[in-house]
Amino acid sequence: MRTLLVLFLLCCLTTVAFSQNYHTAKTTTEKALEAFREGQSYMQQQESAIALGYFEKALKADATFIEAKLALAETYEELRDFFKAERAYEEAIALSSDFSPVAYFFLAQVEWQNDKFDECAQHLAAYLKTDPTNPKNKNKAERLLINARFAAEAVKKPVPFVLRNTGAGINTKADEYFPSLTADGQTLIFTRNEFNDENFYSSTRKDTTWQTATALEGVNTRDNEGAQSISPDGSWLVFTACNRQDDGSQGSCDLYWSQLKNKAWTAAVPFSATINSSEWDSQPTISADSKTIIFSSRRPGGRGKEDIWITVRQAGGKWSKPQNLGPGINTGGVEQTPFLHPDGQTMYFASDSLPGMGGLDLFVVRRTSDSTWGAPQNLGYPINTKANEVALTVSLDGKTAYYATNRAGGKGGLDIYSFDLPAAARPQPVTYVRALVRDAQTNQPLVAKIEFNDLANGRSFLSASTKSDGSFLVCLPAGKSYSLYVNKEKYLFHSENFNLTETATVEKPFLLDIELEPISLDSTGHMTGKPIVLRNVFFETGSASLRSESTAELDRLLDLLHNNANLRIQINGHTDNVGSDASNQQLSEARAKAVYDYLCTKGLSPNRLKYKGFGETKPIDSNETNEGRTSNRRTEFIVW
Repeated sequence: MRTLLVLFLLCCLTTVAFSQNYHTAKTTTEKALEAFREGQSYMQQQESAIALGYFEKALKADATFIEAKLALAETYEELRDFFKAERAYEEAIALSSDFSPVAYFFLAQVEWQNDKFDECAQHLAAYLKTDPTNPKNKNKAERLLINARFAAEAVKKPVPFVLRNTGAGINTKADEYFPSLTADGQTLIFTRNEFNDENFYSSTRKDTTWQTATALEGVNTRDNEGAQSISPDGSWLVFTACNRQDDGSQGSCDLYWSQLKNKAWTAAVPFSATINSSEWDSQPTISADSKTIIFSSRRPGGRGKEDIWITVRQAGGKWSKPQNLGPGINTGGVEQTPFLHPDGQTMYFASDSLPGMGGLDLFVVRRTSDSTWGAPQNLGYPINTKANEVALTVSLDGKTAYYATNRAGGKGGLDIYSFDLPAAARPQPVTYVRALVRDAQTNQPLVAKIEFNDLANGRSFLSASTKSDGSFLVCLPAGKSYSLYVNKEKYLFHSENFNLTETATVEKPFLLDIELEPISLDSTGHMTGKPIVLRNVFFETGSASLRSESTAELDRLLDLLHNNANLRIQINGHTDNVGSDASNQQLSEARAKAVYDYLCTKGLSPNRLKYKGFGETKPIDSNETNEGRTSNRRTEFIVW
């Protein structure tokens, strides 16, 4: 409860001129003063409803009794009757604009409650011009002024916003919150709180309907589990657990992880003291390549109450010491619930101290380099309101956002809703590669190494292994070309190329069935099997000059031959049907020879190599489309 008693007493000590058009405690009638003091007594006892009657009685005896008018306004505010409080503050200021300058601040606060943001900003500015001496009120006024000016403009330009309840498969009478999606958008993991017990549940989507959620066995315990993030392929879960004993945790709330193996979740393990601190560490988000975790923490060294921190997995699997994301994102208040989109550049988070609608608002910020972020942007009204909005998750295509709210019409308590994310707040386009790696001879799934590289500079984008069933799912943001290599000892490697320099779309993911040819030579030293296409070997247009991007693939071929001394290969060149038969035959032979020459210059014996051109005679796709002609223009090798 805020009390004006001290203010009133101080004002009473000032000399009051008889020309004033209001009365104070010194000049009002005895009847009004007696009622006013009774009202003050009840306010101190937090009996606001009773106090209200006495202040009204005082004003009935003296309508210009300014202290009683201010007390009446405060009492209406305490009773959350903000419209009457606003009118009473306005009437008090009309009696005197300088008797109690802080009244402008109190008026602004109730105008904020009444969604009168322009008036709120005007009166806050008026209050701050009086050079207030109360630092707490001054700081609150300065912060509220920023929000009021933002809100005044935001409500004039609302963003499109239609909430959709995710349905009875997910939402119940209990609280559901902290949604997390797999890359394909078909699995949603969330927290459900029943009888003060937080557990994880999973729901899968069938057509457009989320099916009845089931508990995550193996991860859930009798203790609370919350604030989780699922890896894009759904195989790795990072989450928060608090006050666990004798399991390696650091105390308070820590980050834990679990993996999905053989269709079951492993027992949760806390991260080491490199990541976890003795303070509150919570609300993690995993990058698409599983190399980065961003989370909220109250650990020492932050800028405010809760800051956002980042840790990166280094070579060898160790995680770096978490770094604060800095003053561009973190403030002196609360920043929490980060979500890093699979594009690797766009992050959503909640803050109560950046310009917004009040409480915790949702923001989007974009990474400009490996360590630098741009300026956060508020997602706008009515996505953000004067209530707390937190824990936003965005689908891979960037079009749909999910979060929890207790809006009217829900299933009960907090429910999970989805809505279309405004275009300006969407991440860059992303697609994904889903593949199954099998033995070409036995058709059995293989655990193989997968490597995605940035084709332009050869830098590693992701290195991992397939799951026990031979599958993998990897997200690829637009703006680059990527090479993929699938390797396994005693097998020929497989390569792919993904040109996403212009765009990518989740509606057209890359669904691959990859067969690795085992290296198995017969008694004559020969090997049967399909030709291996070198999909990341490129030539200048109409030329046999190798482009620099080809080096990585040719070096892999060289390593394969060095590691298998009995292996001999023939390089085959192919073209599309553009141009004459003779010119295409000549070009295909020249390109095959260029690869042959490269390998020889690297020290490989020519006795292990052959080369041959086939021109346009062996197409593997239609020559009627650009895509088909690109496939037909290929370099491959066979074992002989």
